[in-house]
Amino acid sequence: MLYAPRALRHFSLAAMEARGGGSAAPRLVPPEARPIATHPSRRTIVRLWLPLTPLFLLLAPFALLLTPLLYFVPQRYGARPLATVLGVGGLLLSLSGTVVDVDTPDVLVLIRIL
Repeated sequence: MLYAPRALRHFSLAAMEARGGGSAAPRLVPPEARPIATHPSRRTIVRLWLPLTPLFLLLAPFALLLTPLLYFVPQRYGARPLATVLGVGGLLLSLSGTVVDVDTPDVLVLIRIL
């Protein structure tokens, strides 16, 4: 039997009851579809803590030292190399405190960026 939304299922049962003279019609709608578990339910939990802010602060001097090399690259969109390096650094540092939480029936993944 085809799946029908809950509201339509109730409507069809009400219509069958009305046609049958008010008696309760047998339930012709299958129960809710549930997946059949082939193995015991074990949920995998993955937790990852990434201390990226100290890493970015340690690597920032190297990016600043390499900034003069960006003057030899053809400039597109009128970008200034020093402003670009500082902007990308600010963007990476603003990721601090980000929490990524993915919750599925089989796996729970929690990633914290500090």
